[in-house]
Amino acid sequence: MSLICSISGIRGTIGPGPDNLNPENLAKFIIAFSKSLSLNKKNNKKLKIVVGRDGRISGEMFLGLTINMLISLGVDVLNLDMATTPTIEMAVILEKADGGIIISASHNPKEWNGLKLLNNKGEFLNKKEGQKILEEIDNKEINFVEINKLGQVENNFSYHNRHILEILKLPLVNTNKIKKSNFRVVVDGINSVGALVVPELLKSLGVKNIININSDIKGKFNHNPEPIDKNLKQLCLAVKNNKADLGIAVDPDVDRLAIIDEKGSPIGEEYTLISIANYVLKNFYIFKNKYNKISVSNLSSSMALKDVSFLRGGKYQVSAVGEINVVEKMKKNKAVIGGEGNGGVIYPELHHGRDALVGIALFLSYLSSENKTCSEIRKSLPNYFLLKEKIVLNNKINLDKILSKIENKYRFEKIIKIDGIKIIFKNKKAWIHLRKSNTEPIIRIYCEAPNKKEALKIFSDLNLFINNFI
Repeated sequence: MSLICSISGIRGTIGPGPDNLNPENLAKFIIAFSKSLSLNKKNNKKLKIVVGRDGRISGEMFLGLTINMLISLGVDVLNLDMATTPTIEMAVILEKADGGIIISASHNPKEWNGLKLLNNKGEFLNKKEGQKILEEIDNKEINFVEINKLGQVENNFSYHNRHILEILKLPLVNTNKIKKSNFRVVVDGINSVGALVVPELLKSLGVKNIININSDIKGKFNHNPEPIDKNLKQLCLAVKNNKADLGIAVDPDVDRLAIIDEKGSPIGEEYTLISIANYVLKNFYIFKNKYNKISVSNLSSSMALKDVSFLRGGKYQVSAVGEINVVEKMKKNKAVIGGEGNGGVIYPELHHGRDALVGIALFLSYLSSENKTCSEIRKSLPNYFLLKEKIVLNNKINLDKILSKIENKYRFEKIIKIDGIKIIFKNKKAWIHLRKSNTEPIIRIYCEAPNKKEALKIFSDLNLFINNFI
């Protein structure tokens, strides 16, 4: 499997050689990252970097490597050990650190790992910041320090408690109503850090009835760790068997959230953000001009967020795919809520990063305030069917030629080219979007329409066209 290097970090399968992820190529990224932060630092103080990992098998190995490499470069380290991605982001902000390193391959299977890199705002690197690191990768100069200048390590293995306390302070998080609702919740932490942190959050919110499945944190995921419908059958069954009010699923680093309703059916990962946005926009008055009544999501996310925003008297903006692109658009527009359709909720009142923990707190607050079931909440929202497919890339596929042919085929429709190609059909409320993944060697294809039949027809037509061309 090819090693994937991008402006946001490095990701790959564990193994020898330049085409796999191993200590050698991981160290190159750590060195380049610390050097880039040093060049941007305006004083002579030591760099301070927050590090942490998810629960996968190779995490402990790479965490040790990362810490020791940083120490040898004269960097002070705050080691959170096993921690969620949003917790590490919060720690960078709260500790006023110069950056952060998250050892995680997000939703990828156990044979994968990687580095996610954060700037001093606790946010993923933008294109300019990331490009500087890529340019430094092959720089042979390594500035190891002498004994008196070695970095120091501070360990804090319960920083998630600080994260949870910050969530509990949020005005829209209503612990009183959540406690009174006496929810029964099943949690699937997929054998990673979520199995530890999500139940702790629920207890802090006043939830007493918690059933925790896949809670053995040894990194051997009991199912594909991406929290999409087809991978959550065990959780769906557990919700029904335990007569729970809802099920909660997260990915290994807890920045994506999926909800299962009381009938044991997924509400759909897109509707995590849509439902929470509906709650936030409904209560927009509490922010007192701090934000604009605007929501933001990326090109591959559901039209339902736009509909909800308009219904609540707000506006909607769209960005290129990628968390940092959503964040930059949110900041530019002072948006009150945003995220990605993969269950990634970004709530700037806490921080500008996808955060399943704040998503859980806001969703339960919404659920308790509406006095409805999860399925009733889902039925109250605009309904679309979003199809998500992919094509595995190989050296014979010329993506640029494919996109050019597609653009010509659909030249009479509205076309957006800021990230791959998105075709918006003028005569029907539907669209299809193709783009190369930033994290896997695949082309992602997203298609949305008012119902499954229409979405499948649009996708089938385009898929046939692509296969004939290939």
